[in-house]
Amino acid sequence: MMSETQIWKTGGFIADDPWTIVDPQASPDNSEPNAKQLLPLADYLALPDSERNIDSVGVVLAPADDVSALEPHLEKLALIAVTFPAYSDGRGYSQASLLRSRLGYSNEIRAAGDVLIDQIPLMLRCGIDTFAVTNATALKRLAENRLPGIDSYYQPAAKPSASAGSYRWRHVVGSPA
Repeated sequence: MMSETQIWKTGGFIADDPWTIVDPQASPDNSEPNAKQLLPLADYLALPDSERNIDSVGVVLAPADDVSALEPHLEKLALIAVTFPAYSDGRGYSQASLLRSRLGYSNEIRAAGDVLIDQIPLMLRCGIDTFAVTNATALKRLAENRLPGIDSYYQPAAKPSASAGSYRWRHVVGSPA
């Protein structure tokens, strides 16, 4: 069962989010002058530099998009949305991690698409900040502040957790430093 999309970040839901994903097949709608547009990567790269405004244009990355194409433009992007077309497609995790770890992107990364409650803690570790959630179960659990936890990690992440013992690469949530 799908619901209306709501934007969530650690701390709660965001009211009146101005970002809209632009459908390249639809005709342009200029009815909301303060709306901020999220364009597909190819459309963003085709824009003249004068139209790449951090205050009004962001990017949506499809799973097969190469994040390195954004490297020269990162300072002009307030928001990059990575898409998850199905719960089994994990390429968005890699894109978010690459944006944070290799490219040094520090602004907002949003997960969009098939975002499920069990995936959110892992998405947070990859550096994703906000989530466009439509799944009714996920919305209910987030509203109840019932985010699932993960006790142990064996991989380093864009958002590090507390160190556990002498293994640099092994991390346990809540362990003493």
